[in-house]
Amino acid sequence: MPKLERPKTKRLKIERPKPYRRNVGIVLINPRGRVFVAQRIDTKEPAWQMPQGGIDKGETPREAAMRELHEETGTDKARIIAVTRNWLRYDLPADLQRKMWGGKYRGQEQKWFLMRFTGEDAEINIATNHPEFSSWKWLPFTHLPRVIVGFKRDIYKQVVAAFKDKVAALKTTKTPRRAPQARTGKSRKSR
Repeated sequence: MPKLERPKTKRLKIERPKPYRRNVGIVLINPRGRVFVAQRIDTKEPAWQMPQGGIDKGETPREAAMRELHEETGTDKARIIAVTRNWLRYDLPADLQRKMWGGKYRGQEQKWFLMRFTGEDAEINIATNHPEFSSWKWLPFTHLPRVIVGFKRDIYKQVVAAFKDKVAALKTTKTPRRAPQARTGKSRKSR
């Protein structure tokens, strides 16, 4: 009797979905109720965003938010007002997934911090040790989804929804009057 051979089958490789990278985002609001946004240095097209960054090992999200604020804006003159209850997620486009963070993550899950800026505009300096931004401005809070890169638009809408009442209350809160200061090139644009 002839020996029967088993047909060769290919093993299917089951790919698990990539995880999300843990991250913090900062909504920095000035006394007029406007939000800090900055133009990314690594793109020629308009790509405004709020400060954000990864959480280092052993760091709490709150500590990461304060560190990222200083690293990206050159100032730590801010007070935390509120934090999103949940982690908010966004997926990177497929081409960016392969390029960013060694291709390990599908996107980011972020804890967002609403902060009240307590300094002067001249204290903001985006020409940091590792600059991420080429210019910055204050923008009406509700305009955020209009200026952000498309793949982050939904998360910015969620951030606006989460903090809009608190931002409106901050806008109406009386703040001490300060003498007007001239804006220096350093405070508006890096290099």
